[in-house]
Amino acid sequence: MSEHPEENNELEDQNDETLYEHHKFIAEKGQNPLRVDKYLMNYIEKATRNKIQKAAKDGNIYVNDVPVKQNYKVKAGDVVQVMFEHPPYEFLLTPENIPLDIVYEDDTVLVVNKPAGMVVHPGHGNYSGTLINALVYHFENLPNNSSDRPGLVHRIDKDTSGLLVIAKTEHAMAHLSKQFFDKTSEREYVAIVWGNVEEDEGTVEGNIGRHPKNRLQNTVYEGDDAEKGKPAVTHFKVLERFGYVTMVACKLETGRTHQIRVHMKHIGHTLFNDERYGGERILKGTTFTKYKQFVENCFKILPRQALHAKTLGFTHPKTGEWMSFNSDLPEDMIGAIEKWRNYAKNQKEMLE
Repeated sequence: MSEHPEENNELEDQNDETLYEHHKFIAEKGQNPLRVDKYLMNYIEKATRNKIQKAAKDGNIYVNDVPVKQNYKVKAGDVVQVMFEHPPYEFLLTPENIPLDIVYEDDTVLVVNKPAGMVVHPGHGNYSGTLINALVYHFENLPNNSSDRPGLVHRIDKDTSGLLVIAKTEHAMAHLSKQFFDKTSEREYVAIVWGNVEEDEGTVEGNIGRHPKNRLQNTVYEGDDAEKGKPAVTHFKVLERFGYVTMVACKLETGRTHQIRVHMKHIGHTLFNDERYGGERILKGTTFTKYKQFVENCFKILPRQALHAKTLGFTHPKTGEWMSFNSDLPEDMIGAIEKWRNYAKNQKEMLE
């Protein structure tokens, strides 16, 4: 099992009454002793101290399968679980009649083009309107993945748009999951990043793990700290330069959470308007008010991180045929690119 905190959502039986596991974390190697209530506050998004303390009082916080009080000190290697008597919202998968942009479908697989703003699976604060809510409405008997999420082979972030493959059979789920694990599938993204990426192409390698100070971010761990993260490799290629920002294609060799966002920031090119990683600020360019207004107009056109999962390739689980899909850039990214292209052209003309 991973030594980094990760959430599972599996049903657990405790004695005669059924309790449900909502969260499970494994304390990292470098974890200093910390009260379990404070530890959980750090890792459960939107958690309240009262809720955690009540869980402890009710005997529903376990460390290494033993109930603990709220003042128990979590140490490296501890397995921390939070249990409740009702199922996690993730299991309350209400079918919702949400339209899907289906790129391809047969009796084995489904390829969908997810819009920006749609969450892939239910989770904290997003219990409806997700891709899975739509999938369970439109399709029956989708196979569960290892996290009990119907049809889901991989995922992309809420504010990232683009292609996802969905498994419609148990065989397809196993076959496609193995392709992603073995890195034989292909995924290419288009991003707009801050700064002028000087190299025409390159590779970013750096283990990715949870940020030590900001639990909503991931970061790159190197050198002696490398073991705190999981190996990650991103290949990038410049598509077009606009001076203060650059449009790049990124090919994933691995699929870590926020991988492109973390890797591009690591090399000094944070994604344009990526609020979680600081890209919603003006990171490159002049201090002129006119320029500031221009950038803010671009933010309004593209009110999210500039990232689109453009191409997806995999071997069909049934036919063995290689399949490749390509999706158009969404209108918000096209709008921002056109504005930057015109800006760069005007700057060049002024200098000539």
